[in-house]
Amino acid sequence: MQHRVTRDIITFLGHFTTHQSKYRRIKSFPRYLVQNKRSVTSFSNATIYTFCLNHIFHPCLQMLKEGDTINHPYWPRNLSIPNYVANDRSMSEILIFLFSVSGILLLATWSLTGRKVSGSRLSGGRRLALCWFTVCGFIHGVIEGWFSLNYTIIPEDQSFLSQLWKEYSKGDSRYAIADNFTVSMETVTACLWGPFSIWIVVAFLYNHSYRFVLQLIVSLGQLYGAVLYFFTEHRDGYIHSEYGHPIYFWFYFVFMNILWIVIPFILIADSWCQLSACQSMFDKAALKGKSKRS
Repeated sequence: MQHRVTRDIITFLGHFTTHQSKYRRIKSFPRYLVQNKRSVTSFSNATIYTFCLNHIFHPCLQMLKEGDTINHPYWPRNLSIPNYVANDRSMSEILIFLFSVSGILLLATWSLTGRKVSGSRLSGGRRLALCWFTVCGFIHGVIEGWFSLNYTIIPEDQSFLSQLWKEYSKGDSRYAIADNFTVSMETVTACLWGPFSIWIVVAFLYNHSYRFVLQLIVSLGQLYGAVLYFFTEHRDGYIHSEYGHPIYFWFYFVFMNILWIVIPFILIADSWCQLSACQSMFDKAALKGKSKRS
């Protein structure tokens, strides 16, 4: 009877760890048995009881106690957000709004940039770049601008954009707690890169000479901010999200931000080539002028 009870406990431990990834330490006991070829009968019930008490029941009790005080869905679970009010809009509503507005802006910009500029038409790649900057103007100026102005009340506020930020905070809770870095970064982004992104679109539509300088400045700023955004969270050990979650971590945190690394990098290279070509032409013209005078 004692041996059967012992085996049942070991079986329970293995089953428990299969479904409860939080308690990884529990796996060590069955693994210890296998690696050391120990028989379950060689452990007394007192040993099994002590292990269960320390590694299952006490952690579960602690989790239940924490669950009584945790009123939010954010990570780490011990974050204190006493004024948090849960969203009354679903994730699908929020994402549909975000991608619908972005899609409308993309289509409108694509249509607008199809006309002739200074007697010629913009290339497909250039039109896509202007679509990107239009969406950036909306996201930086409106969405991130809302955060920079209202970060102190977002956890309790039920306006649509505040609910959008509360939903996104499931992927990065630094926004829910008004982390100093995110507030500073988003304020700079909203005040500078939002208006500048729209300025870039206008500059290309009217063929202004400084258009690639603007593109270089904004893209460098976006790239720098995104690198700092990822690196600061990496230094924290990715504690502000449910690490590995397909939506909150990989889609919200990784995918929706890595775009501001990949695309600005491409546009920086584009600006580099365009400005270098202009400088080369200027240098050649200067040399020809000197040779004529001599």
